[in-house]
Amino acid sequence: MKDRLDDLERRRNEALHPAPERTVQRQREKGKMLARERIEYLLDPGSFQELDMFARHRAFESGIEERPYTDGVITGTGTIEGRHVCVFAQDFTVFGGALGVS
Repeated sequence: MKDRLDDLERRRNEALHPAPERTVQRQREKGKMLARERIEYLLDPGSFQELDMFARHRAFESGIEERPYTDGVITGTGTIEGRHVCVFAQDFTVFGGALGVS
């Protein structure tokens, strides 16, 4: 069981930090927030519940071998001033924020 929990934590960490540091730094140099930061800024504190954190593209015939988690889009639910909402943000550090085939 410990091996499985360790694997889950490793995958979760990869999903939360899918991009190389240089890509993240480029976004920051442009004065832009990352996708999860934008979501957290919009929603009530602590209300975000992410969906499909481990989604990956299935476009194998495209020749793209890299398969980061979240596939460039962060999705979930949360609240804004107590009202339930669904949100998504394109993560420009993963495939330029392009939507993939999942």
